[in-house]
Amino acid sequence: MNETLPPKTCSIDRLVTKEAEVSKVLAGSKTACRRNGRYADIGETMELNGNSFTVTKVYQQSLGELTVEDAKAEGHETVEEYRDSILSIHPGMPWLPQMKVWVHEFQKSE
Repeated sequence: MNETLPPKTCSIDRLVTKEAEVSKVLAGSKTACRRNGRYADIGETMELNGNSFTVTKVYQQSLGELTVEDAKAEGHETVEEYRDSILSIHPGMPWLPQMKVWVHEFQKSE
């Protein structure tokens, strides 16, 4: 399954920028990041506080498809907690079930 992805809309160094999110990645409680654009290619590496993380999957998902497992991968306990976190960062953003986001999954580099 190696479908061609559209061009990136941003660079990987913008994928995880908020200090609280960086801390979750470093602690291992955040292993995915959803964005409205594509920030990374599979195999690309991001550096956070001297640690490297490699992107393992990049795919689209609608907000209505989010599961509790997805929320936990984002570092939250529930979908509602994740939604509230996103809406607090992006005031005025609609949360529409059909809205598509790009999912970037990553793991600590060996």
